[in-house]
Amino acid sequence: MAKYFVGDIQGCYAELARLLDAVRFDPAKDTLWGCGDLIARGPGSLKVLRLFRELGPAGRTVLGNHDLHLMAVAAGLKRSKPKDQLQALLDAPDLADHIHWLRQQPLLKHFRKRAVLLSHAGLPPHWSLTTALQRAQAVSDTLKQDNYLHFIRQMYGEKPDCDTPTLSPLEQQIYTVNALTRMRFLHPDARLDFACKTGPEHSMGLVPWFRYPGHILLQSHRVVFGHWAALEGRCDHPNGRALDTGCCWGGSLTLWRMKDEQYWHQPPLTDIEPN
Repeated sequence: MAKYFVGDIQGCYAELARLLDAVRFDPAKDTLWGCGDLIARGPGSLKVLRLFRELGPAGRTVLGNHDLHLMAVAAGLKRSKPKDQLQALLDAPDLADHIHWLRQQPLLKHFRKRAVLLSHAGLPPHWSLTTALQRAQAVSDTLKQDNYLHFIRQMYGEKPDCDTPTLSPLEQQIYTVNALTRMRFLHPDARLDFACKTGPEHSMGLVPWFRYPGHILLQSHRVVFGHWAALEGRCDHPNGRALDTGCCWGGSLTLWRMKDEQYWHQPPLTDIEPN
């Protein structure tokens, strides 16, 4: 019985299927966890979501920024970008079922026995385990409510970029979304930076979140994350596991097995079929 984690799939269905075949994934005993951003940019977003749902309890994910954005696009609150290749998914007769399934997925998953935390983008350096779990759960509870679109309408923007005691409950949830699904670099005062998407070598005075001094949870847990293709799977913190290797940008799709930390990498396939 193995737990596998896959980096940002972003609609790269053919590569995902090849990886699952390579490890002889068995949904009767294995579990597949996505690092978020299951959809967008690649041509197989609809197939990816259908696969995860067909896996039942064996297919789970934490939510990424693209997964949340899909909720807004599906509700007509935002426009779909052509480069996201989402039209087949948006036209699918089971779109509402996919949105409902995504709304049930967490923003953060704690694997207690292995001291592993899974988040799409990472974790703020000042959060304790209790704070991280409570903040993520608050957003999950909101997304499961019938009026979740009220929150989706308000979650966009670059404020708040700092977690302070004066934040309202709504502002706390927006900060949580920004941190767990969008974070890469931090300013020296721990404010989130949303502009820089390069690798750490071009950060211009910013600090990668996993290098921030005194990061609490990285001292006690392995943190598995995606979102940052420019890292190319490299994280120089011994407890960081970066799995976004940019398959949709010409990199590869990466699968990681928790029990023995083995990796599999699948380069892009040229025979990808459209949705």
